[in-house]
Amino acid sequence: MELKLKLEQLHQRVNGLKDQIQTEEATKTAFVMPFIQILGYDIFNPTEVIPEFIADIGTKKGEKVDFVIKKDNEPILIIECKSWKENADAHNSQLHRYYHVSKARFGVLTNGIIYNFYTDLEKPNIMDEKPFFTINLDDLKDSSIKVLESFTKSGYNLESILDSAEALKYIKAIRKEFEKEIENPSDEIVRLLVNRFFERPLTANRLAVFKEYTKRALNISISESISSRLKSALVINDNIETEKSAIPTPNIDQNNDIPKVITTEEELEAFQIVKAILREKISAERIAYRDTQSYFGILLDDNNRKPICRFHFGTNRKVIELFHNGKDAGEKRNLNSLDEIYDHRNELHKTIENYN
Repeated sequence: MELKLKLEQLHQRVNGLKDQIQTEEATKTAFVMPFIQILGYDIFNPTEVIPEFIADIGTKKGEKVDFVIKKDNEPILIIECKSWKENADAHNSQLHRYYHVSKARFGVLTNGIIYNFYTDLEKPNIMDEKPFFTINLDDLKDSSIKVLESFTKSGYNLESILDSAEALKYIKAIRKEFEKEIENPSDEIVRLLVNRFFERPLTANRLAVFKEYTKRALNISISESISSRLKSALVINDNIETEKSAIPTPNIDQNNDIPKVITTEEELEAFQIVKAILREKISAERIAYRDTQSYFGILLDDNNRKPICRFHFGTNRKVIELFHNGKDAGEKRNLNSLDEIYDHRNELHKTIENYN
């Protein structure tokens, strides 16, 4: 959780400064060096983090790598940086050359926002063309942060990373191909599926028809799967609300000092997290909260017609209600911890954009 929090803070820093950062050198100083520091390496120790490391390549002398990170006096990472305005995938030829002459097993190409991690799964000592792992500060995922932990100074384990690198690379490739098939099914996948139940020959016209059917079927299947999970979450929450409503309400006539609404520290902490997320888009003064007996609501401009989100905190469950699909189309999602509020950054941002 500590690593996640630090990356979230770095993301806020990047968003706040990037319009003022105009050069590759400034990107390295403002964005990449703090990232290295978050991983636990001492950027002020030249025996651990070496800037402008000279890597002679054949007849080319004096070629420099932006950073080399050492652990136990052995290079473990070489990092090549580009300006945050540049595509982090577009310059790996230079990193490829550096990797060839380095003893490090991992190379990183970054623009300070996207970090692509490479190794040599295909051919020994020759860096692969595609990264096996990518972490994007604009789209932080818990699964990516867990992988990144393996590259921290305290958690670095070469064998463990290499064991998982192949799986990460090919799972990523398979997911990419699957997403292509969902968007535009290939002839091969259509024939594979249709031939299992359609006994007549597939003519060109029939193939075109079944291609559209396949696309619709895949999207319906995925949508229904998501809907089913959401319904399960709603049922759980409805049960919680029923249990809460069954608890006898104190008779206020007997004790006028008992408040109807009690705002908890947990609700206030959730409010601060939402405020931190939304300050990337709007000023903090526009974000307000109102506590009710049913929920703890966060509003834009303190306006009931502009709900940002609501929290339903019970004894055993935490639920966030999101309004990115409209103020009358709230979606409830379970939270295992308050930190998971950060996972809904995109929905919260979209909600604000809908009102502006």
